[in-house]
Amino acid sequence: QLQLVESGGGLVQAGGSLRLSCAASGLTLDDSGIAWFRQGPGKEREGVSCVSGSGGYMYYKKSVKGRFTIFRDNDENTVYLQMNSLKPEDTAVYYCAADRSGIAHCSSNINEYENWGQGTQVTVSS
Repeated sequence: QLQLVESGGGLVQAGGSLRLSCAASGLTLDDSGIAWFRQGPGKEREGVSCVSGSGGYMYYKKSVKGRFTIFRDNDENTVYLQMNSLKPEDTAVYYCAADRSGIAHCSSNINEYENWGQGTQVTVSS
């Protein structure tokens, strides 16, 4: 049974850092694109970053480029999102999602992802 479990969220001051984890079971990261999405208060869910199964393709939303880094540990079957220089506008529930056809490419399109975690709250205070 495929399961994604996020952790690492919390409350941080602006300028601070957090590292989110997405632990996957029931799939292997080599075969799946993994993405991080977020949904802020009153906002639609948006793609933040993704990495393809091959590891050769990555995407970052423009507003996080240079501040966030997606990487994975295949031995731990875990994908991470390192978030630095956090801003209040980064406040959201962060979700990881898996696209089991995303080997060579990954997408920021929510409709490409069949499997979702439960989310972890990130709050950035000003």
